[in-house]
This record gives sequence, C-alpha cells and structure tokens, in this order.
Amino acid sequence: MRFLYKIGIQVYLLLIILAAPFHIKAGRWLRGRQGMWRKMKNSINPDDKVIWFHCASLGEFEQGRPLIEEIRKRMPDHKILLTFFSPSGYELRKNYEGADCVTYMPLDTRFNAWRFMRLVKPRLIFFIKYEYWYYFLRTAFKKGIPVYLISAKFRRDQVFFKWYGAWYRNVLYFFNHIFLQDEGSRKLLKVLGIENVSITGDTRFDRVYQLSQRAVDYPYIKHFKGNSKIIVAGSTWEKDEQLLIQYINQSSPDVKFILAPHEITEKKLIQIIEKIDHPVVRFTDSEKLSYPTAKLLIIDTIGHLSAIYRYGEIAYIGGGFGKGIHNILEAATYGLPVIFGPNHHKFLEAQDLIAKKAAFPVSDYNELKDIFDRLLSSNDLLLKCSGFAKSHISSKLGATKRILDHALNNYNNQQD
Repeated sequence: MRFLYKIGIQVYLLLIILAAPFHIKAGRWLRGRQGMWRKMKNSINPDDKVIWFHCASLGEFEQGRPLIEEIRKRMPDHKILLTFFSPSGYELRKNYEGADCVTYMPLDTRFNAWRFMRLVKPRLIFFIKYEYWYYFLRTAFKKGIPVYLISAKFRRDQVFFKWYGAWYRNVLYFFNHIFLQDEGSRKLLKVLGIENVSITGDTRFDRVYQLSQRAVDYPYIKHFKGNSKIIVAGSTWEKDEQLLIQYINQSSPDVKFILAPHEITEKKLIQIIEKIDHPVVRFTDSEKLSYPTAKLLIIDTIGHLSAIYRYGEIAYIGGGFGKGIHNILEAATYGLPVIFGPNHHKFLEAQDLIAKKAAFPVSDYNELKDIFDRLLSSNDLLLKCSGFAKSHISSKLGATKRILDHALNNYNNQQD
C-alpha cells in the first residue's frame, strides 16, 4: 500500500504538469511550489521557534485562523508558518499578516518531509480538519514533534473505516491528539483503538463570532434596505440562482435581495442581471444614489459577504445542489434563518441547525418559495428562528480556548 501511495503521488504530480498549460488552478499549483523552499529558508532562521499550521484550502484556513491569532497573542516569541495545499487558499491568503511565512506545502514524499523538517524544525504542528499526509506525519512522529488534528469530523464512509483501509489508518496514530467536532467521530475512532481524542467543537464558531464583532458598516446598504426585509444569498451556483431568480421576479415589493455569486466573472454577472425583471445595482457601482430604487444588490467583489449578512432577515447559502453547502455559520451568527439545497448531510452544523429549527433544506422551487413565504409573512416565526440560530452559535463558542489550553499546556510542560 505504501508503494501504491508513492506511485499515486507521482502520478498526481505528472497530471498536474500535463494540465498546467491548460488549467489555471493546476498552473498556479505548479508555479507556486517552485519558490517555496527558498521562501521558507529566507523567512525562518535555524534558531527560530516555529509553530506550523497546515490547511488544505481557504475553508480550513478559516477554521485554523482563531488558533493562529490566539497563539500569536500567547506566544509572541514564536514564528508561525502557514502552508496550503490548494491554490484557492494560498492565492487569497498569501499576504496574511498573522503568519511569518505563508507558502505551499511540498508534495508528500519521504525526501520532502525530511527536508522540510530539517529546514523548519517546527516545535508544534497543527493540521486542520481533513489533511492526512503520510510521510509528513510519520516524519514528525519519528522526530517526536507534537502533531494535532483540529476540528476533525469522521464519517463511516471514509477510507479509515473500510476493509481495505488498514494501511491508511496508520496515519491517524501519528497524531498526538485529535480534537473532534462531535461524539459520533469519537465513537468511530474508538472502534479503531484511538482514544487520544477530545470533543472540543468546531473553531469556525469562534471565527464567525469574531467576524460579527468586527463587521464593517456599509451605510449605502442601509439605504438600499430602507424599510424592506432582505434575503441575502451567499456563494450561489447556477442551480441556486435559477431558483432565486424565479423567486425574485415574483416576490412582493417590500422584499429586497442581496446576491453574492460564487463565480463573479463579468459574463456571469451579466447573465444574472439580464434575467431579473426589476432594477439591479452592483456593489461596486459608483452611483450609490441608485441603491434605494433597486430590488437586487449584486456583490461583485470578494471579502465582504460575512459582514453583509448583518443586513438580512433570511439567508440562502449556495452549493447544496452540487458538492455541498458553503459556510452557513457566517449568516447564522447574526441570527438569520438559513436555507440551502439538499446536499447538506456531510455538514454537522447544518444538521444541528435543522434540528434547532434555524435552518431549512429545500429540494426544488416550490419548497424554496414555501419557506421564504412563511418566514416573510410571520414576524413571530422569523424572530423565533432567528433566536434559535443565535443561541446555537453562542452554545458552540470556545473551541479555540479548549484546544490551545490542552496543546500549549503540554508544550510548556515539555519545555520545562
């Protein structure tokens, strides 16, 4: 199995090389790794005390960010190395000021793992949620470097729990401690004999709460809102937009919409605008006076959505008709009832909010219209669902502190 893993890594690299001239993401993946060793060498001195955080992409970074920022406060004499596997995370956070060095993670080979550990000499390692790189984890384990898996969630359909997953299960034994989101994950790991775990929750709750406390105020969105109720639709894909556009065109005059598509190319934005039967304004429009007369505000930039949820009464989160829903917690932290498509079963936060009657899955337009109409027509129902969402977020805060208290207490005891 190790041989097959090594071959798989090399085949993956070959496919990236072949795809790079034709595929933007593959090209960025390849080019970004060309200078990573030099970047690490220039940023990290041999005597530096380094704490390494690794994230697959942007979503995992948001889970790790509260830990990074809290460690920066608690341990200002340590340097922080942040690595990404995916260009979608690295490109957006390569200038993140909370880390001393942000770069790509080298491909998982035995040589790269040993070279990396000799160069960086990390004192602590945090992998966020889903990353299980065999050679890096094994090398850290052999060198006695504490490695923690953060905000992890396990499902029975993962390779670890299959009859053919015996070799890959070894990766889990390399972690000093695994911080879990839920009891179900603990039970699955216990079957494998892994009991160095704690149920600490999901650090994303801490992150979205932080964002809500620091949210930027947009006075012109207040003008757009006026006395209307607003539905904010975030990270939408084509299927989401088909349903939303139909509802927007048929909705009552006292309801307005804010739409933040996942894809914000000019072609995509024009396609949406042409299908709307009402006045539309873009977030970047210089003429803000047109905001109050518009029915739909399209967010045509990135980085603003989490703060914009504060102006809504209801949120629709995209992705549920595809691979899976996007971040629903950013909306729920403001007390917005959340609606999304049918592909939500792998997301614990969605299941919890559905159970608390603060989230509602829909499968087609009729179901979408029904829940929108019910929430918009009953202030009592809307306020009740809003309260459920806020109370759920509040009940889940504190994962960051619980994780760091455990990891740093062990680290400090070892230093003594």
